[in-house]
Amino acid sequence: MFKRNTLSVFASSCTMLAALSLTGCAVNKATSSLSPGTDLNSIKSVYVVKLPQDGRHIDKIIKANLEKRGYVVTNGPVLAGPYNADVAVTYADKWVWDITMYMVELSVNLRDPKTGFPLATGNSFHTSMTRKSPDEMVDEVLNNIFSASPQ
Repeated sequence: MFKRNTLSVFASSCTMLAALSLTGCAVNKATSSLSPGTDLNSIKSVYVVKLPQDGRHIDKIIKANLEKRGYVVTNGPVLAGPYNADVAVTYADKWVWDITMYMVELSVNLRDPKTGFPLATGNSFHTSMTRKSPDEMVDEVLNNIFSASPQ
């Protein structure tokens, strides 16, 4: 009798742990916003500011995605003076380990090239169960930014 109850408790515990682990890992969030008065239709040229610590070349993925959208895009390091473009793009990527490394969050900002003021912001957050490739994360964030309505 003791063995049967122990096995039953063990099986129930395993089932509950499996259910909790599956539901706790599926988070999917994507947001974007535009500053009042921002007209993204006037953008023709973009400068993507490369993060010094970016070893995964997210700046190049952003650049390629913007070029596919028809923008003239350059990328490079942070500059002291104003950027020679209609907007400067900054980003922050966060990576975590879950069997493999993956990007859990990406934030992208379109900024005034002279003042650095954020004109548009987008964010994508996907945990392990809904993870996307860096190309998909960039595409999701930029799609949301360029389809956002001014506040």
